[in-house]
Amino acid sequence: QVQLVESGGGLVQPGGSLRLSCVASRNIFNLNYMGWYRQAPGKQRELVAAVTTSGTINYADFVKGRFTIARDTAKNTVYLQMNSLKPEDTAVYYCKADRSWGPNLWGQGTQVTVSS
Repeated sequence: QVQLVESGGGLVQPGGSLRLSCVASRNIFNLNYMGWYRQAPGKQRELVAAVTTSGTINYADFVKGRFTIARDTAKNTVYLQMNSLKPEDTAVYYCKADRSWGPNLWGQGTQVTVSS
């Protein structure tokens, strides 16, 4: 069973930056895209950014111009560079491997807190 492990979360002041990493324990077959999602307390999980196997990237409107997703296939890793962080970015951030066949995979999540 492939595992996704996120890291890089933490406490940061408004305007600060964090870089999240998601490492897959091995190659993922039937992959559509790798995505970052987030879930704030009392809210539904929402898509933040995603990158397909062909390299197409999509961002949620609320992070455009501030967050950047990148994928390193050689390292089975996807990154989320988060700049100009706002208090409303506070959430647990999850990595997802969306597959065309077989179960989708989720990481355990990493907490991001933006507060002064």
